[in-house]
Amino acid sequence: MNSWSVYIVECADTTLYTGVTTDVERRVWEHNNSKKGAKYTKSKRPVKLVYTEACDDKTGAMQREYVIKKLTRDKKQELVSQFNKS
Repeated sequence: MNSWSVYIVECADTTLYTGVTTDVERRVWEHNNSKKGAKYTKSKRPVKLVYTEACDDKTGAMQREYVIKKLTRDKKQELVSQFNKS
């Protein structure tokens, strides 16, 4: 069974992109090096991983992604800061 994660990457233009995956390392590589990367990040390379959160399943990951995407940039930055402190 795959474990799901929600993640945030910071793009070269300092914007933040949020997504879900079963393999964060592979997904970040795809964002930087592959046609499989998100359309949004293709013109904003390189991206760097700034946040990950494990979820129980795909549904939970997608629900959490939805919540994070609705946050303001400042709130997302707070989330990233808390993650980087731990």
